[in-house]
Amino acid sequence: MSTALRIAHGAFGRVALLDMDRSLVRHAHPHCHVLLKVDGSDTQFAVDDSFVPLTDRQAVLINAWEAHAYVHQPASPRTVILALYIEPQWLKNFRPNWGASGAPGFFERRAGEVSPHIRRLAMELATLMMAEPGDNTSHERLLSDLMIAVIERFTRWRTLSDQLGEFGRDRQRFDWRIRRAINLIRLEPHVVHDVRCMAKESGLSRAHFYRLFESSTQMTPHVYVNLLRMEMAVRSVIDGDDSLHSVSDGLGFNAQSHFTRFFRDHAGVSPSEFRQVSRMGLSV
Repeated sequence: MSTALRIAHGAFGRVALLDMDRSLVRHAHPHCHVLLKVDGSDTQFAVDDSFVPLTDRQAVLINAWEAHAYVHQPASPRTVILALYIEPQWLKNFRPNWGASGAPGFFERRAGEVSPHIRRLAMELATLMMAEPGDNTSHERLLSDLMIAVIERFTRWRTLSDQLGEFGRDRQRFDWRIRRAINLIRLEPHVVHDVRCMAKESGLSRAHFYRLFESSTQMTPHVYVNLLRMEMAVRSVIDGDDSLHSVSDGLGFNAQSHFTRFFRDHAGVSPSEFRQVSRMGLSV
């Protein structure tokens, strides 16, 4: 069973130190997502249609909204992964054009060779999270250094302003029916489950809606809905005091067991463990 060793969260987004021994379903995040191996066996992620190895010398780099899955070989030993889910708005504080981390194409490649500097910072951050789980100020300071090193090594950060403009123009070119469906999903991700209903609401056949949605967003409607539901779940689990049963009901799950399975399939651990570890070292 996979385990969340530590979870830090704040304005920067969240950082999770995960001891993984099971695969995760295909999913996406509205964050700049960086994966660094800390210990254990080499492993891999499926990004779009490619398998991308995660090793001591190679990081996996996933753009915001890019569908991916963790692929753990059943016979392989466990892997400890430092997973960064970084808010574009936080990165924008360093350089205005780093807000482009929320746009497709921020990372040109899906993997990159880890420099000794990046490796050292990642190990220091993992060590600090284990030793002082509640010290988010120190976590954020180390994370700042790590993300600056990652962006300077793996992106064309000096020309990102052009990329932001292109992303905005691409979004404006979305078919109006897809924009309408996305607005509906954003307003009520807890009740929008059926692609046929979304297609009917948009005046399209299921097949046409599915193709148009995926060509516009680069992900299926199912993955998009689950992305929003998972982010709502994470916020509720970390920041809220409602029972997990109430969180499950609020997100539209028929039973808390379904919510637990959904959360574990996306995050690797149960919502109760996620909540407990994210509050470790804090007075709650």
